[in-house]
Amino acid sequence: MKHIKKIIVPVLFVLVTFISFAQNIAPPAPDQPQSLGPGTGPPGLPIDSGLILLLVVAVIYGVYKVVKFKKTQ
Repeated sequence: MKHIKKIIVPVLFVLVTFISFAQNIAPPAPDQPQSLGPGTGPPGLPIDSGLILLLVVAVIYGVYKVVKFKKTQ
């Protein structure tokens, strides 16, 4: 079973990489007029609204994993 994993994992990695490069790239969105008012930028997903919360949760999770790892040793 271990031998099969050593073969399958690299093959899947290469195939996923190849497929991701084979995707069509969408054309860029047309420029939005600037007279729409504040907060109307180009379409997309902003990450700035919950970034602090994400960092806090990541630090808490990291501390949890370190403490759990040290308890097992």
